[in-house]
Amino acid sequence: MKRLAYPNPFPDLLRPAEEGHLRHELKLLVNAQDLAIIRSRLNGLMPLDSHAGEGGRYTIRSLYFDDADNTCMRENEAGVDDRRKFRLRLYDGSADRIALEIKSKTKGLTGKRRCLLTRGQCESLMRGRPPEPGSDMPPELRRLCLLMRTRLMRPVVIVEYERTAFLTAAGNVRVTLDENIGGSGRVGRFLDERVPLTPVLPPGQHVLEVKYDEFLPDAIARTLQLGRLSRTSFSKYYLCRTHAPLARLPY
Repeated sequence: MKRLAYPNPFPDLLRPAEEGHLRHELKLLVNAQDLAIIRSRLNGLMPLDSHAGEGGRYTIRSLYFDDADNTCMRENEAGVDDRRKFRLRLYDGSADRIALEIKSKTKGLTGKRRCLLTRGQCESLMRGRPPEPGSDMPPELRRLCLLMRTRLMRPVVIVEYERTAFLTAAGNVRVTLDENIGGSGRVGRFLDERVPLTPVLPPGQHVLEVKYDEFLPDAIARTLQLGRLSRTSFSKYYLCRTHAPLARLPY
């Protein structure tokens, strides 16, 4: 396991005391042909996400943050096992429901904590300004505001992609097919209906993610075992930071 060559002077600020529900997460690179095969197999095995649109498909847009030392990006690059990422998220380009999420990776397991934001809070964060604190401020937002004041945490990149999600209660399994992954350094356009994006994977390359709790049911494991698939540890955030114009530095 690689470790960072520099100390983090404020480690506890990036590590919430509660990680939330921890799960296993597998990521695989797939081409268009494999994706079509997997989609066809899963259609007969797992129901689509009922909250999604037609065909279980929806668009995810996230705005990621990093500090003045690019700690989140460097930890991702170094493969640090205990790390956090902070992001704003909305769906299908709608600002009606905006969430702040803290995604964690701890001992190989992933967790996520989230809270909902007002549009005003979101716009303030997009400008790099912590919203005014209040007694009703959620702990996740309070933590991000603290990092913005102490570590100069700022928005650095937009990540957007199209997702198809399959769910099953057995093992609490969620299989997602993520297509057309793109990034943008134009963080001020996060709430726009459309954002100009730079593709970050070769044409025809997509990502399959499998999330589960204690076990992955055999039927699903067999369905996903296509010999050509390769496990990957990359993150969409890291790809977009390194490939999207203007997305390399927080300043």
